[in-house]
Amino acid sequence: MADGFLELSGAFDDATEAEWLAAVEKALKGGGLERITRSSDDGIAIRPLYRESDFQSATDPRGLPGAEPFLRGAEAEPDPFLPWDIRQVFTHPDPEVTNQEVLRDLERGVSSLEISVDCTGQEGVAIHDADTLATALSGIDASIATIALDHRGKGSGTSVAGLLALWGEDHGKAEALKFSFNIDPIGLLMRTGEVEGGIDSAFERTAELSRLLCLRYPNSTTLRVDSRPVHEAGGSEAQELGALMAHAVDTMRRLDATGYDVNALPSQTVFTVATGANYGLEIAKLRAARRLWARVQDAMEIDVEPMLLQSVSSARMLTRYDAWTNMLRNTAACFAGSAGGADIVTVRAFNEALGVPEELGRRTARNTQIIAMEESGLGRVADPAGGSWFEETLASDLAEAAWKEFQQIEAEGGLVKSLEAGALQGRIADMRDARFKAIAKRKIPLTGVSEFPLLDGEDAPTAEIKFESKAAAVSSEGLRSFLKDLPDKSGSATTADALTTIHLARDFETLRDRAAAHEQAKGALPAIYIATLGPLAEHNARVDFARNLFAAGGIVAKEPTVPPESPEDIAAGFKASGCRIAVICGADKRYEAEAGDAARTLKEAGAQRVFIAGKAEAPNVDTPIFMGCDAVDVLELAQAELGVAK
Repeated sequence: MADGFLELSGAFDDATEAEWLAAVEKALKGGGLERITRSSDDGIAIRPLYRESDFQSATDPRGLPGAEPFLRGAEAEPDPFLPWDIRQVFTHPDPEVTNQEVLRDLERGVSSLEISVDCTGQEGVAIHDADTLATALSGIDASIATIALDHRGKGSGTSVAGLLALWGEDHGKAEALKFSFNIDPIGLLMRTGEVEGGIDSAFERTAELSRLLCLRYPNSTTLRVDSRPVHEAGGSEAQELGALMAHAVDTMRRLDATGYDVNALPSQTVFTVATGANYGLEIAKLRAARRLWARVQDAMEIDVEPMLLQSVSSARMLTRYDAWTNMLRNTAACFAGSAGGADIVTVRAFNEALGVPEELGRRTARNTQIIAMEESGLGRVADPAGGSWFEETLASDLAEAAWKEFQQIEAEGGLVKSLEAGALQGRIADMRDARFKAIAKRKIPLTGVSEFPLLDGEDAPTAEIKFESKAAAVSSEGLRSFLKDLPDKSGSATTADALTTIHLARDFETLRDRAAAHEQAKGALPAIYIATLGPLAEHNARVDFARNLFAAGGIVAKEPTVPPESPEDIAAGFKASGCRIAVICGADKRYEAEAGDAARTLKEAGAQRVFIAGKAEAPNVDTPIFMGCDAVDVLELAQAELGVAK
């Protein structure tokens, strides 16, 4: 082993920033840094170069890991055995199957579990009484593995939390048990659009139940503040973080109105944030969340507590077609969660968008974290992104943008009032529409769907569901006794437009669905003929582009085995292909001389529509396709010509 450090840059002369800028300008042929500066969805500039002068935090004692106000996490040194909590979500409707899955995953590296509960079994585990809960949790030691709840359906969450509390009374010493009850009335309103009995009544019950659970289970948390509905509905990073803070503040105010000690809220709350595949941006988002929470605690003059932060990989980014690529998306989200300092990381199963995940989906989800933790060593450093001028600056910029969104929500009367008025939903809808337009133009690429689609790819497996539940509400004699002292002053329901989960691949997957239905009805996928001009070196790049674009709509490209040498060859090849539409591919100079004749002969041979690859115009050509065109519109047009039913 060599002594000392090997300086990899030692063989190169030191370069000044001015020299670097000159090299950039030369490479861009006179363009400046603005040519390679990008913007986030919130208009925050993502620059190609960040300097030490952009963000000064090294001399700020508030910026140390484990130090108040915990801007860089709660611990100065990570736990060498479990630097973050590997939390797996379970959604199979059958409590018996769920129990088998839980025990298997705990044996194989999961450190805590989150049960998605829906008493109907439609969106989670069909738990509706003490017996079904006991079945799902049989053999689990809650003093070792935290049991968390994810309340699906339309219940307030207090009933299911009560069931878990009753279960805990018979399964160990209460002070040793670790639960995350995750009661969240505002989250319920965001997800379902309704809180039965009214939001005020829900918070009265939440406050009393939280007090009771705090006393019985001191090693547990009772509340959840969740911004995932904003993210999953298409919101931006600033909208998600602004709503997260508004959620926390509105929760505090409503609990305070019941007499609840809001100084207890930070230690009783899990803050849950969705994490996408753009890990540079997502790391900054998680760091910005801590900055914002510190600012809120200071403004509201409550006791300073570290934020208990849970990162959950994004559902909206998962695709149904070529679902295997979701493993890469989840890996990036896992990296962002761990490097961004999340205390709890949840990775969704790669096949979740197709149905209920089975063993392979859950195994890859947990192993992604185990490899990141134990083989890649991501948890060996406290706040690994700290000091990165890019991450520090972006986190600061995101926090400022999110604070403006938070102030806007506050001006609307708080999160509940904003939701009731539809104000926040309107801003999210604008962001969602802009996002879908960018996806349609492939400015936001979706690997395996809008880019590099596989028309003959193997489908990912999902669980076979043979379980049916007819339960419609949580019930139990013991539960009624347990909850008898909780307030029950139900009034009119609080309603708002629900924030519905989207899928970024929605429009392209709809096109693929139509093409698949066409294949089932006709025996073959719809097809387009590629008419090439000139030698391979001239047309190859545009053939690849056209093949890729039309495949994104489930349309197969048929190509001549030998490059045609004349318009007559093009016509003969088109007739032999059996296609009804065609796309011309060649070089710009050849287009000037030959594209018009090629298009004419294609039309004479029966082509209903002729496309051309590139921003070119020629007689008899109907539609150009090019980088930045609206691919969804082009593909809908092509499918319509091919008789693909909507």
